[in-house]
Amino acid sequence: MKFSDSITQSGTQNISWINNLRLIAMFAVIVLHTASPLLFKYADSPLNWWMAADIYNAAVRFAVPVFVMITGALLLHRKYELTDFLKKRISRLIIPFLFWSLIYIAYRWNNEEFYFTKDAWTNIRMVLHNLKLGSYYHLWYVYLLFSLYLFIPILSSFVRNATEKEILYFLAIWFITMLINKPYFTRFDTAIDLHNFAGYIGYLVLGHYLAYKQFCIRGLLFITVVLFVAFTAIIATGTYYLEVEGKGLSTLFYEPIGPFVLVLSASAFLIAKHTVVKLNPTVNKVMNNASKYTLGIYLSHALVLNGFELMDVHYTILNPALSIPLIALVCFAIAWLLIYILSKLPLIKYVVG
Repeated sequence: MKFSDSITQSGTQNISWINNLRLIAMFAVIVLHTASPLLFKYADSPLNWWMAADIYNAAVRFAVPVFVMITGALLLHRKYELTDFLKKRISRLIIPFLFWSLIYIAYRWNNEEFYFTKDAWTNIRMVLHNLKLGSYYHLWYVYLLFSLYLFIPILSSFVRNATEKEILYFLAIWFITMLINKPYFTRFDTAIDLHNFAGYIGYLVLGHYLAYKQFCIRGLLFITVVLFVAFTAIIATGTYYLEVEGKGLSTLFYEPIGPFVLVLSASAFLIAKHTVVKLNPTVNKVMNNASKYTLGIYLSHALVLNGFELMDVHYTILNPALSIPLIALVCFAIAWLLIYILSKLPLIKYVVG
């Protein structure tokens, strides 16, 4: 029997937990970017400050993988006409991407990170170069989305027609490939090229599978919470150990395409799926509104964080254990307000995300 046959109509409609998870993942991204600068200052910061940043970074590393898993959960079970899908998805993404890319190019020019000349063609080439490689650090995720959208019509055909055994086979090969690509496991690499299974496409399939698989495991929520806490501790402790041993920051435990973040992300996904939270209608309305603007919040939040830096508002205002989530929360609120206001303006509303 095809795995898609087990997806009930009610299951495809019950996405409130996915909306909540999307907001949590968005906040997690902002926490990560708020805490990251402190990670590079191990030698110049009190250890408890650095450890706070390390723990926050470890706990929120699920953010981007979970975003991709949500995409898989929402899109892979549908049948698409290839041209319509690409036109709809790419056009919806490319306009906000170009708008914010140009905003960040202007911001970097204003900061004198590069200079325009009197030669128009040289300036155009500079802008095109920035658009090709990414005009700001967080925009790599948009390039990732573009590449995933190219795969989704093919993956959806596979997922809709695959048995559960075939989906698990795909995920197993993806996991093995992930392991042998990492240090300490490369000794098991062979001339058999498994790298076609590598990358974020596995998270698409995993998100679809975990969203619609009905697990009959007693205490599943408790198990996933324990796994999340345990792997947060493993990632934070491992990073601290490598920092001390290597005299520099290592991202081995932070890698999104790695076994540690994989378990962390799957745990976060299942916790959201199996946690029942009853919110009053007003709060629900607010969260649903914020969920609509997640892309815009993601695209704009780096600009808000830079504004904080210019005003000397960063992790040093309090103990980082408090300042990191506080700054992230205020940044989230401002970015959301900014996108909400822009979305109400004629013409601009089509480009903000």
